[in-house]
Amino acid sequence: MKLTLGFSPCPNDTFIFDAMVHGKVDTEGLEFSYYLADIEELNRRAFTGQPDITKISSFAYAFAAESYMILDSGSALGFKNGPLLVSRAEINPVNLVTARIAIPGKYTTANMLFSIAWPEAVNKKEYLFSEIEDAVIRGEADAGLIIHESRFTYEKKGLKKIADMGEFWEKLTGLPVPLGMIVLNRRMPSETALAVNRVIQRSVEFALKDPAASEGFVTENAREMERDVMRRHIELYVNKFTVNLGHEGRKALTELYRIAAEKGIIPVLPQKMFPEI
Repeated sequence: MKLTLGFSPCPNDTFIFDAMVHGKVDTEGLEFSYYLADIEELNRRAFTGQPDITKISSFAYAFAAESYMILDSGSALGFKNGPLLVSRAEINPVNLVTARIAIPGKYTTANMLFSIAWPEAVNKKEYLFSEIEDAVIRGEADAGLIIHESRFTYEKKGLKKIADMGEFWEKLTGLPVPLGMIVLNRRMPSETALAVNRVIQRSVEFALKDPAASEGFVTENAREMERDVMRRHIELYVNKFTVNLGHEGRKALTELYRIAAEKGIIPVLPQKMFPEI
């Protein structure tokens, strides 16, 4: 069976998927026709219900849940790795309500967490995630939500951290922050869901055991990123929850959607979000 697979060019994703898309692990007869795209583009493609497997923001999943189920492997969850709110000068958090905020996409988890923390701050403008630092530096925005490798570069550009959305979430719930996950189209039979999950887990474990094996694929798609930044990026976003969500990871996602639904940020989700293990 050949399945379409979408993921981002970020080092954590190319690190995770390298082994399975290049035949370095047993894929149980599955073949993958893959494409790479920015997370917000992946989100929008998921809204069409066409991709078989795709990376998706936790926020975006709330609007694609009727078409997709969350797999247990491949996700980006963790502690101390959430989106950061940065600015050129110190800003009193109280004043964020009226500030101009640059966001990396309407349906990104960064925007979801910010909306939970500052529901009245609605003066937002979308940018490609890699352009947010410069937008703040140019004064187009008073503050910006940064994700991915930007958290390793903002200080060098003279920007200051105003708030850590991951820290906010951890204090609120005591759970890892759910940034994004891998989802499978509900049209797939349950045995395919289980097989895909096993293959992704196998691919993650292969990459963790032999990091050098994926170096070429990671570097090729890392947009001229410095080697040290790539390494730190992978170390930050690939962890035990990437191997398998486990009870704690599933609870983090369930709690995120419960809180967001109570605040009217997302619709109520289907009861069955995960395949049966």
